[in-house]
Amino acid sequence: MATSLRRAVGTPLLYFFILGDILGAGVYVLVGEVAEQSGGAVWLPLLTALVLAALTAGSYAELATRYPRAGGSAHYATTAFGPAAGSLVGFCMLAAGVVSVGALALAFAGDYLRALVSLPTLLVVVVFLAVLALLNIRGVKESLGANAVATVVEVGGLLLVIGLGAWVVLRGDADLGRLAEVGTGGHGVLGATLAGTVLAYYSFVGFETSVNLAEEVERPRRSYPRALFGALLTAGVVYLLIGVVTSASVPTDELAGSSGPLLEVVRLAGGVPDWLFGVVALVAVANGALLTGIMSSRLAYGMARDGLLPSPLARVLPGRRTPWVAVLATSALSLVLALTGEVAALAETLVLLLLVVFTAVNAAVLVLRRREGGEADHFRVPTVLPWLGLASCLLLFTRIDGAVWLRGLVLLGLGALLAAVNAVRARRGGRDRDAAGAGDAEVPEPSGRS
Repeated sequence: MATSLRRAVGTPLLYFFILGDILGAGVYVLVGEVAEQSGGAVWLPLLTALVLAALTAGSYAELATRYPRAGGSAHYATTAFGPAAGSLVGFCMLAAGVVSVGALALAFAGDYLRALVSLPTLLVVVVFLAVLALLNIRGVKESLGANAVATVVEVGGLLLVIGLGAWVVLRGDADLGRLAEVGTGGHGVLGATLAGTVLAYYSFVGFETSVNLAEEVERPRRSYPRALFGALLTAGVVYLLIGVVTSASVPTDELAGSSGPLLEVVRLAGGVPDWLFGVVALVAVANGALLTGIMSSRLAYGMARDGLLPSPLARVLPGRRTPWVAVLATSALSLVLALTGEVAALAETLVLLLLVVFTAVNAAVLVLRRREGGEADHFRVPTVLPWLGLASCLLLFTRIDGAVWLRGLVLLGLGALLAAVNAVRARRGGRDRDAAGAGDAEVPEPSGRS
């Protein structure tokens, strides 16, 4: 039975995977929420979030090129801190991924789809997740090929908004003074910037899912850093331009009160039908769910192969060599969550879970460097960057709302329970190996005499 994954992903496909995962559905709604928290200078928290995300991305680039394995963050934590930490980190990533796919399935069945056709939510969610699972099982190359097309559509839609916003500015219907307005009635300049940064940070996450594809990348030590930083920079430029044109074109109060802030720019500019953005948004949602589903299944596969989850999850489909059991299991959990929860409730804990993961990854870089002997043969970031990445996570932890902490602690408690079970298993396995070794030592050597 095949147990390894096929190396079929080159730099362009990996670049589009990361870019497509970052440029997800969040950007179509988050600009308004950032404006509500930070004021008219939407570009400032977006820029701050880009810098903070890049710090942790550097740690991922180093670890993914040193350990190109499907387990990703969980494998790094296991290598640095042991199976208990790996279990907790892997559980947080897995929970975030499964919850995200469930939320995106509900979002796909929501208002954007209803603007085109009216269908029962249950039917849409079931069919949506089934199609994604089949595409995932068929093969990563086919999945990433679909992602490349969807990413072009997403980027095209955002570039359209940038162009229309620039037209509004050029014809004199914008207010560039709003770009310098930082602060709201509830926050001063610093507080408003940090409050908006937490929301903007969510729009940049997605790069972390790509490390679970490192085992399927043709030349990970060369391709991964290029694809990662190239995609992050591309997304950052697009987001900053979106922040500038939306803030300048649309009054802050109107922007903050809209559930479709980019559509406000389209309407203000004129000439583009509203339904077009409904289609683009659906593509963005579907693409985000596909990429997150790929990550979740590869993470479950990697954790099972490392002994942190049940071994059947490590089974690979003959011929296709895709982790079919992990795909079906994670898709089923996403379906349960989608049918029993709401989009807002499913999405609120994602940032908290990912901050736990990012903290562990930045710390793992520092710990593993101490064990590294000789000259490194992988990508390496300056030592100060992992420390700054740790500091950025701690800063964002302080901006998480108390209600989110309460929900997040329930999931973290389940992760801690899994970590404790795996730690006990590892300890017992070590004792069994020691006992077997001692037993072998007691066997007398043959004397050669009868």
